[in-house]
Amino acid sequence: MHQTMPSPGRRQARRATTASFIGTAVEWYDFYIYGTATALVFGKVFFPGVSPAAGTLAAFATFWVGFLARPLGGLIFGHIGDRVGRKNVLVATLMLMGTATTLIGLLPTYAAIGVAAPILLVLLRALQGIAVGGEWGGAVLMATENTEKGRRGLAGMWVQQGSPAGSILATLVFIAVGNLPDAAFMSWGWRVPFLLSALLVAIGLVIRLRVSESPEFEAAKERQGATAKIPVVELFRTSWPLVLLGVGASAMGISSAYFTNTFVLSWATSDLGVHRQTMLDILLVLAVLQFLWQPLAALLAQRVGTVRLMAGALIANIVVAVPMFLLIATRNSTLIGIGLALGVLTGCSYYALLAGFLAQAFPVRVRYTGVSLAYQLCSTIIGGSTPLIAQWLLTRGGGHWPVVGYYITLLLLTTVCVVALARHRTAHDDSPTTEERAAEERPTVA
Repeated sequence: MHQTMPSPGRRQARRATTASFIGTAVEWYDFYIYGTATALVFGKVFFPGVSPAAGTLAAFATFWVGFLARPLGGLIFGHIGDRVGRKNVLVATLMLMGTATTLIGLLPTYAAIGVAAPILLVLLRALQGIAVGGEWGGAVLMATENTEKGRRGLAGMWVQQGSPAGSILATLVFIAVGNLPDAAFMSWGWRVPFLLSALLVAIGLVIRLRVSESPEFEAAKERQGATAKIPVVELFRTSWPLVLLGVGASAMGISSAYFTNTFVLSWATSDLGVHRQTMLDILLVLAVLQFLWQPLAALLAQRVGTVRLMAGALIANIVVAVPMFLLIATRNSTLIGIGLALGVLTGCSYYALLAGFLAQAFPVRVRYTGVSLAYQLCSTIIGGSTPLIAQWLLTRGGGHWPVVGYYITLLLLTTVCVVALARHRTAHDDSPTTEERAAEERPTVA
């Protein structure tokens, strides 16, 4: 019986989606192990001369540095990606991230070299931020621009799968080294996850080098005769409302992981007295749950609509916010897991669709810059500051209720901006400009 072979275009789409997923998983692994180490190690190893609470705040401040650098990475690599192409940028970001992460694993502690240790930690964290600032937008575009329009939501979802996949891998590695005696864990065990990054980056590079350039980018370049001369200038001249709404629409998608994997991990293992290994086990189960649930959310969105599902999931997350924190505060590991699962199931239903949603909001000429800046500015302003602000709210008194209020505020902001961006963006996902719409063979469908 004759078996139909996939078309070259379909094979390229699968290869691009796979490369985007694996590369993004490696990058998020690097980012998550830093967050986990921040909660468990860095305050004691790099800021030993202050109180535990102050050391935790200082460690969270270094964590935020990576987010402060992300818009710079979005600008640098977005400019190159919109001018030259997507593929080579994604190779560069993966190499930069892997190098910075491996060097963190080799970094001397404060006890060895004094104040130079936290300074070097901050510099390497900044390099991580620059790398991931250029990575996410490029991975989203490489996956979605290589895929036919009716399947771009699913392609974008696989990029989002890199986050729970990286979290699963990071948590597994930390669970393994977390079984070491405390002295061994604090002296050398925490370094192992960072050193493993070199191997993972090598695997990611082999896969990414096999992917062709985005055909949609090449077609737009040929059709218009040239790429945008200065993409960021054209972006803010033609599409600045989309950037602002994109920042707000990304708020909870970025913040939720750092509420769970960084702030809650620190809060539970310090103030609530939950054992480190117990919390790492819970986070592993949650990451697996997210990885399994996100494809189902993407399939459901094809039936009910992307915006409707995203808004509904965010509203559901608001409803479960108070029960979630109450369950965490019980200090019971089973109830903590149930509470966090409520937040993960509702939050990742929205997060699974965020990449494809944002990618369709910007013109092809400035899409890499637009998607990267919207997402990474949100990372800097909102995402990276989340554990720092949450820890400050907890430390200043009032228990966990001020943190609950902050969590719900971010959810409300995200919901409003998702709905507003859906109303403002073009229904035709190639470009909202008159020139590009006129060049399309098919008319725009409202």
